[in-house]
Amino acid sequence: MQRLVLCLLALCLSLPALAERKHSFGDLDAHYSVFNSSFLQPDIAAANALVRSKEQGVVNISVLKGGQAQNVSVTGEVRDLLGRDQALNFKQVNEGAAIYYLAQFKFSQREVLRFTINVTGSDGMARSFTFNQEVFPDP
Repeated sequence: MQRLVLCLLALCLSLPALAERKHSFGDLDAHYSVFNSSFLQPDIAAANALVRSKEQGVVNISVLKGGQAQNVSVTGEVRDLLGRDQALNFKQVNEGAAIYYLAQFKFSQREVLRFTINVTGSDGMARSFTFNQEVFPDP
């Protein structure tokens, strides 16, 4: 599990420095990243029941309040440019004080996808945000 955290941290740090990938809802901050599942080491993917494939992506969501990880409910969907939707089925990963929500999705070509993420906090309030991400099949 520690390798998963290190891998996800490395992926987040490799993103362009000009854009922090987060959406804030008052005192809750939802941090997000999207990457190709083939970037994961085989043992890390297996430990988290993730499929490694050049045409499978992973969405990683973490929700913080005051810098502390929050136990929330995360749902969502991804839509391609033709309007086809895929539900995102998130699973919670606990790593010490860190909590991550991971979901996989399929894609077959280089394209821009639109993600809609729904976060329901312990207060029962539902919050949503959207973002676009370009994905590339791993050669």
